[in-house]
Amino acid sequence: MRLHSFPPPRSNVSRRHIRRVTGGQISTRMDRIIVEEPMEIRIRLFGVPEPISVGVTMRTPGHDFELAAGWLFAEGILHSPDEVSHLTYCTDSHVDHEQRYNIVNVYLRPGIHPNLDRPRRRFAAMSGCGVCGTASLASLRAQGVAPAESQIRLRAALLPRMGEVFRQSQRLFQQTGGLHAAALFDEEGRLLSIREDVGRHNAVDKLIGQAWLDRQCPLERNILMVSSRAGFEIVQKAAVAGVPILITMSAPSTLACDTASAFGITLIGFARGDSFNVYTGEERVWLETVEHTEGE
Repeated sequence: MRLHSFPPPRSNVSRRHIRRVTGGQISTRMDRIIVEEPMEIRIRLFGVPEPISVGVTMRTPGHDFELAAGWLFAEGILHSPDEVSHLTYCTDSHVDHEQRYNIVNVYLRPGIHPNLDRPRRRFAAMSGCGVCGTASLASLRAQGVAPAESQIRLRAALLPRMGEVFRQSQRLFQQTGGLHAAALFDEEGRLLSIREDVGRHNAVDKLIGQAWLDRQCPLERNILMVSSRAGFEIVQKAAVAGVPILITMSAPSTLACDTASAFGITLIGFARGDSFNVYTGEERVWLETVEHTEGE
Protein backbone atom coordinates (compact mmCIF):
# COMPACT_ATOMS: atom_id res chain seq x y z
CA MET A 1 0.00 0.00 0.00
CA ARG A 2 1.35 3.42 -0.94
CA LEU A 3 1.13 6.35 1.48
CA HIS A 4 1.72 9.60 -0.40
CA SER A 5 2.40 12.37 2.10
CA PHE A 6 4.93 14.70 0.50
CA PRO A 7 5.75 17.55 0.86
CA PRO A 8 5.45 17.26 4.66
CA PRO A 9 2.31 18.70 6.31
CA ARG A 10 2.47 21.89 8.32
CA SER A 11 3.49 21.91 11.98
CA ASN A 12 1.19 20.62 14.72
CA VAL A 13 2.42 23.26 17.19
CA SER A 14 2.18 27.04 16.80
CA ARG A 15 3.95 29.79 18.74
CA ARG A 16 1.92 32.80 19.94
CA HIS A 17 2.60 35.90 22.04
CA ILE A 18 0.73 35.81 25.35
CA ARG A 19 0.50 37.91 28.52
CA ARG A 20 1.50 35.88 31.59
CA VAL A 21 0.20 36.93 35.02
CA THR A 22 2.02 35.55 38.08
CA GLY A 23 1.52 36.93 41.57
CA GLY A 24 0.13 40.16 40.18
CA GLN A 25 3.14 40.63 37.85
CA ILE A 26 2.54 40.77 34.07
CA SER A 27 5.07 39.60 31.49
CA THR A 28 5.04 38.98 27.75
CA ARG A 29 6.28 35.66 26.44
CA MET A 30 5.98 33.18 23.59
CA ASP A 31 3.81 30.15 24.25
CA ARG A 32 3.42 26.90 22.35
CA ILE A 33 -0.18 26.20 21.35
CA ILE A 34 -1.43 23.00 19.76
CA VAL A 35 -2.80 23.37 16.23
CA GLU A 36 -6.43 22.40 15.65
CA GLU A 37 -7.75 22.19 12.08
CA PRO A 38 -10.54 20.32 10.26
CA MET A 39 -9.75 17.21 8.27
CA GLU A 40 -12.11 15.85 5.63
CA ILE A 41 -12.01 12.15 4.74
CA ARG A 42 -12.84 11.33 1.14
CA ILE A 43 -13.28 7.93 -0.46
CA ARG A 44 -12.16 7.52 -4.07
CA LEU A 45 -13.80 4.60 -5.87
CA PHE A 46 -11.87 3.01 -8.73
CA GLY A 47 -12.94 4.46 -12.06
CA VAL A 48 -15.17 7.13 -10.49
CA PRO A 49 -13.82 10.69 -11.01
CA GLU A 50 -15.64 12.41 -8.15
CA PRO A 51 -14.69 11.69 -4.52
CA ILE A 52 -17.22 10.83 -1.81
CA SER A 53 -16.94 12.88 1.37
CA VAL A 54 -17.65 10.59 4.34
CA GLY A 55 -16.56 12.53 7.40
CA VAL A 56 -15.01 15.68 8.85
CA THR A 57 -13.29 15.92 12.22
CA MET A 58 -11.33 18.57 14.08
CA ARG A 59 -7.84 17.20 14.67
CA THR A 60 -4.21 17.99 15.34
CA PRO A 61 -2.23 17.64 12.06
CA GLY A 62 -0.01 14.58 12.01
CA HIS A 63 -0.58 10.87 11.33
CA ASP A 64 -3.53 11.96 9.17
CA PHE A 65 -3.57 8.81 7.03
CA GLU A 66 -3.72 6.64 10.15
CA LEU A 67 -6.58 8.80 11.45
CA ALA A 68 -8.53 8.35 8.20
CA ALA A 69 -7.90 4.60 8.13
CA GLY A 70 -8.77 4.11 11.79
CA TRP A 71 -11.98 6.11 11.46
CA LEU A 72 -13.13 4.16 8.38
CA PHE A 73 -12.32 0.87 10.12
CA ALA A 74 -14.06 1.83 13.37
CA GLU A 75 -17.13 2.98 11.44
CA GLY A 76 -17.37 -0.37 9.66
CA ILE A 77 -16.96 1.27 6.25
CA LEU A 78 -13.76 -0.64 5.53
CA HIS A 79 -12.88 -4.07 6.89
CA SER A 80 -9.44 -4.94 5.52
CA PRO A 81 -6.40 -2.90 4.44
CA ASP A 82 -6.52 -5.00 1.27
CA GLU A 83 -9.47 -2.84 0.22
CA VAL A 84 -7.21 0.24 0.10
CA SER A 85 -4.98 1.00 -2.86
CA HIS A 86 -3.28 4.10 -1.45
CA LEU A 87 -3.86 7.28 0.54
CA THR A 88 -2.91 10.82 -0.42
CA TYR A 89 -3.57 14.37 0.56
CA CYS A 90 -5.80 16.35 -1.76
CA THR A 91 -4.33 16.97 -5.21
CA ASP A 92 -7.22 19.00 -6.68
CA SER A 93 -5.82 22.10 -8.37
CA HIS A 94 -8.85 24.23 -7.43
CA VAL A 95 -8.27 23.67 -3.70
CA ASP A 96 -6.04 26.19 -1.92
CA HIS A 97 -2.54 24.76 -1.49
CA GLU A 98 -2.57 25.07 2.32
CA GLN A 99 -5.98 23.41 2.61
CA ARG A 100 -4.91 20.36 0.62
CA TYR A 101 -3.33 19.01 3.80
CA ASN A 102 -6.76 19.11 5.47
CA ILE A 103 -8.23 16.61 2.99
CA VAL A 104 -7.26 12.94 2.86
CA ASN A 105 -8.14 10.81 -0.15
CA VAL A 106 -8.56 7.08 0.47
CA TYR A 107 -8.33 5.27 -2.88
CA LEU A 108 -10.02 1.88 -3.00
CA ARG A 109 -9.04 -1.05 -5.16
CA PRO A 110 -11.13 -2.14 -8.16
CA GLY A 111 -14.36 -3.87 -7.20
CA ILE A 112 -14.54 -2.41 -3.68
CA HIS A 113 -17.86 -0.68 -3.03
CA PRO A 114 -18.37 -0.01 0.71
CA ASN A 115 -21.81 0.51 2.18
CA LEU A 116 -22.08 4.24 2.75
CA ASP A 117 -25.84 4.33 3.35
CA ARG A 118 -26.20 2.85 6.82
CA PRO A 119 -26.80 5.34 9.67
CA ARG A 120 -23.72 6.79 11.30
CA ARG A 121 -22.43 10.10 12.61
CA ARG A 122 -20.42 11.30 9.63
CA PHE A 123 -20.53 15.08 9.81
CA ALA A 124 -18.36 17.78 11.30
CA ALA A 125 -18.13 17.72 15.09
CA MET A 126 -16.45 19.67 17.85
CA SER A 127 -12.92 18.61 18.74
CA GLY A 128 -14.03 17.51 22.20
CA CYS A 129 -16.02 14.60 20.81
CA GLY A 130 -14.64 14.07 17.31
CA VAL A 131 -16.54 11.98 14.80
CA CYS A 132 -17.93 9.56 17.26
CA GLY A 133 -19.07 6.55 15.21
CA THR A 134 -21.98 4.20 15.64
CA ALA A 135 -24.39 5.01 18.43
CA SER A 136 -25.68 1.76 19.92
CA LEU A 137 -24.80 -1.79 20.94
CA ALA A 138 -27.14 -3.11 18.25
CA SER A 139 -25.25 -1.34 15.51
CA LEU A 140 -21.96 -2.79 16.75
CA ARG A 141 -23.39 -6.30 16.62
CA ALA A 142 -24.80 -5.62 13.16
CA GLN A 143 -21.32 -4.54 12.13
CA GLY A 144 -20.12 -8.05 12.99
CA VAL A 145 -18.06 -7.10 16.05
CA ALA A 146 -17.52 -10.16 18.25
CA PRO A 147 -16.76 -10.23 22.00
CA ALA A 148 -13.07 -10.33 22.93
CA GLU A 149 -12.02 -13.85 23.93
CA SER A 150 -8.34 -13.15 24.58
CA GLN A 151 -6.83 -14.91 27.59
CA ILE A 152 -4.38 -12.07 28.18
CA ARG A 153 -3.93 -11.06 31.83
CA LEU A 154 -2.66 -7.78 33.25
CA ARG A 155 -0.48 -7.80 36.35
CA ALA A 156 -1.76 -4.96 38.50
CA ALA A 157 1.79 -4.28 39.68
CA LEU A 158 2.66 -3.12 36.14
CA LEU A 159 0.12 -0.29 36.10
CA PRO A 160 2.15 2.42 37.90
CA ARG A 161 5.10 1.99 35.54
CA MET A 162 2.83 1.87 32.49
CA GLY A 163 1.15 5.08 33.59
CA GLU A 164 4.50 6.82 34.07
CA VAL A 165 5.78 5.71 30.65
CA PHE A 166 2.48 6.84 29.14
CA ARG A 167 2.80 10.33 30.63
CA GLN A 168 6.46 10.77 29.74
CA SER A 169 5.84 9.68 26.12
CA GLN A 170 3.30 12.44 25.43
CA ARG A 171 5.77 14.70 23.66
CA LEU A 172 3.28 17.27 22.31
CA PHE A 173 1.36 17.44 25.59
CA GLN A 174 4.57 18.32 27.41
CA GLN A 175 5.02 21.26 25.01
CA THR A 176 1.44 22.55 25.00
CA GLY A 177 -0.65 20.90 27.75
CA GLY A 178 -3.53 20.68 25.28
CA LEU A 179 -3.76 17.12 23.99
CA HIS A 180 -5.20 13.69 24.62
CA ALA A 181 -3.20 10.52 24.07
CA ALA A 182 -3.81 6.86 23.33
CA ALA A 183 -1.21 4.11 23.59
CA LEU A 184 -0.84 0.39 23.04
CA PHE A 185 1.08 -1.78 25.50
CA ASP A 186 1.87 -5.48 25.42
CA GLU A 187 0.97 -7.78 28.32
CA GLU A 188 4.39 -7.22 29.89
CA GLY A 189 3.67 -3.49 30.12
CA ARG A 190 5.98 -2.45 27.30
CA LEU A 191 4.93 0.58 25.25
CA LEU A 192 4.34 -0.35 21.60
CA SER A 193 2.92 2.82 20.11
CA ILE A 194 1.43 6.16 21.16
CA ARG A 195 -0.55 8.86 19.33
CA GLU A 196 -1.68 12.33 20.44
CA ASP A 197 -4.49 14.58 19.25
CA VAL A 198 -6.67 17.44 20.41
CA GLY A 199 -9.62 15.01 20.18
CA ARG A 200 -9.54 11.92 22.38
CA HIS A 201 -11.36 9.84 19.75
CA ASN A 202 -8.93 10.97 17.08
CA ALA A 203 -5.98 9.80 19.19
CA VAL A 204 -7.56 6.34 19.39
CA ASP A 205 -8.36 6.33 15.65
CA LYS A 206 -4.75 7.23 14.81
CA LEU A 207 -3.44 4.45 17.01
CA ILE A 208 -5.86 1.81 15.70
CA GLY A 209 -5.41 3.07 12.14
CA GLN A 210 -1.68 2.46 12.38
CA ALA A 211 -2.24 -1.10 13.63
CA TRP A 212 -4.91 -1.76 10.98
CA LEU A 213 -2.72 -0.53 8.11
CA ASP A 214 0.13 -2.70 9.48
CA ARG A 215 -2.26 -5.72 9.51
CA GLN A 216 -1.98 -6.15 13.28
CA CYS A 217 -5.73 -6.20 14.00
CA PRO A 218 -7.38 -7.73 15.90
CA LEU A 219 -5.28 -6.49 18.82
CA GLU A 220 -5.89 -9.59 20.92
CA ARG A 221 -2.66 -9.39 22.94
CA ASN A 222 -2.59 -5.64 23.48
CA ILE A 223 -3.70 -3.21 26.17
CA LEU A 224 -5.16 0.17 25.20
CA MET A 225 -4.51 3.13 27.52
CA VAL A 226 -6.18 6.53 27.03
CA SER A 227 -5.71 9.84 28.82
CA SER A 228 -9.40 10.72 28.84
CA ARG A 229 -12.56 9.39 30.41
CA ALA A 230 -14.12 6.30 28.83
CA GLY A 231 -17.29 7.07 26.90
CA PHE A 232 -19.19 4.74 24.61
CA GLU A 233 -17.23 5.77 21.52
CA ILE A 234 -13.85 4.90 23.03
CA VAL A 235 -15.07 1.45 24.05
CA GLN A 236 -16.71 1.01 20.63
CA LYS A 237 -13.40 1.61 18.88
CA ALA A 238 -11.63 -0.80 21.23
CA ALA A 239 -14.26 -3.46 20.51
CA VAL A 240 -13.94 -3.09 16.73
CA ALA A 241 -10.15 -3.42 16.99
CA GLY A 242 -10.41 -6.52 19.22
CA VAL A 243 -8.74 -4.90 22.24
CA PRO A 244 -9.30 -7.04 25.39
CA ILE A 245 -8.20 -4.50 28.06
CA LEU A 246 -8.94 -0.77 28.11
CA ILE A 247 -7.39 1.52 30.75
CA THR A 248 -8.49 5.11 31.21
CA MET A 249 -7.15 7.85 33.45
CA SER A 250 -10.64 9.04 34.36
CA ALA A 251 -14.22 7.80 34.76
CA PRO A 252 -16.30 5.61 32.47
CA SER A 253 -19.93 6.20 31.60
CA THR A 254 -22.72 3.70 32.17
CA LEU A 255 -22.96 2.97 28.44
CA ALA A 256 -19.20 2.47 28.30
CA CYS A 257 -19.47 -0.14 31.08
CA ASP A 258 -22.42 -1.83 29.39
CA THR A 259 -20.59 -1.93 26.06
CA ALA A 260 -17.38 -3.27 27.62
CA SER A 261 -19.37 -5.98 29.40
CA ALA A 262 -21.29 -6.94 26.26
CA PHE A 263 -18.12 -7.26 24.19
CA GLY A 264 -15.89 -8.97 26.75
CA ILE A 265 -13.60 -6.01 27.40
CA THR A 266 -11.86 -5.48 30.72
CA LEU A 267 -12.51 -1.83 31.58
CA ILE A 268 -10.27 -0.09 34.11
CA GLY A 269 -10.84 3.51 35.20
CA PHE A 270 -9.18 6.12 37.42
CA ALA A 271 -5.79 4.48 36.84
CA ARG A 272 -3.51 6.74 38.85
CA GLY A 273 -0.35 5.41 40.42
CA ASP A 274 -1.11 2.09 42.12
CA SER A 275 -4.83 2.88 42.44
CA PHE A 276 -7.50 1.94 39.89
CA ASN A 277 -11.09 0.71 39.54
CA VAL A 278 -12.08 -2.43 37.63
CA TYR A 279 -15.54 -2.00 36.13
CA THR A 280 -15.82 -5.08 33.89
CA GLY A 281 -13.79 -8.18 33.08
CA GLU A 282 -11.98 -8.49 36.42
CA GLU A 283 -10.83 -12.01 35.50
CA ARG A 284 -8.11 -10.50 33.31
CA VAL A 285 -6.59 -8.49 36.18
CA TRP A 286 -3.99 -10.35 38.21
CA LEU A 287 -3.99 -8.91 41.72
CA GLU A 288 -1.03 -9.81 43.91
CA THR A 289 -2.62 -8.53 47.10
CA VAL A 290 -5.28 -9.74 49.53
CA GLU A 291 -8.68 -8.33 48.65
CA HIS A 292 -10.81 -6.76 51.37
CA THR A 293 -14.19 -5.04 51.45
CA GLU A 294 -14.46 -1.49 52.69
CA GLY A 295 -16.13 -1.33 56.09
CA GLU A 296 -14.83 -4.69 57.27
